[in-house]
Amino acid sequence: MIGYGATVECRVDIDASCEEVFDAIHDYRIRLRWDTLLSKACIVDGSTEAGLGVRTLCVGRNSLAGLGMETIYISFQRPRVAAVRMRRGPWFITDFVASIRHAALPPGKENRSRVIYKFRIIARPRWLRAVLDPLLRLIFQRETRKRLVSLKRYIEAHSGNG
Repeated sequence: MIGYGATVECRVDIDASCEEVFDAIHDYRIRLRWDTLLSKACIVDGSTEAGLGVRTLCVGRNSLAGLGMETIYISFQRPRVAAVRMRRGPWFITDFVASIRHAALPPGKENRSRVIYKFRIIARPRWLRAVLDPLLRLIFQRETRKRLVSLKRYIEAHSGNG
């Protein structure tokens, strides 16, 4: 069993460069074309594109995930890594942080990259964390895997490699 505050990791290999994948993930104009979890994704602070310190809003598709989560980019190093932390979110989440790392695959696998998505989610109220934290991790892990598969399909269908 994963302990309190544990980090969950999901990954996918994509037939595209790190730059192409990084750009697709953080382009809020196309986000809803591949992101299976969201009904809305936008930048909320007046910025024109994602970057360090930029605030975004993501709203889920279903009733539970339909609640919005505002995040801020706490790291943005194209094309290697980006990370966000929740600023505001559903009443039952006290903290959420996620990072997306990109790594080129070894020689012989030109123009292929690996996306490594890690997140940590902590529930509230504190006295229910023993039950809610594992449940939230499981739900977010399942949704993240779906999102990564959809991202892979989208990029490979729209890539110069596909």
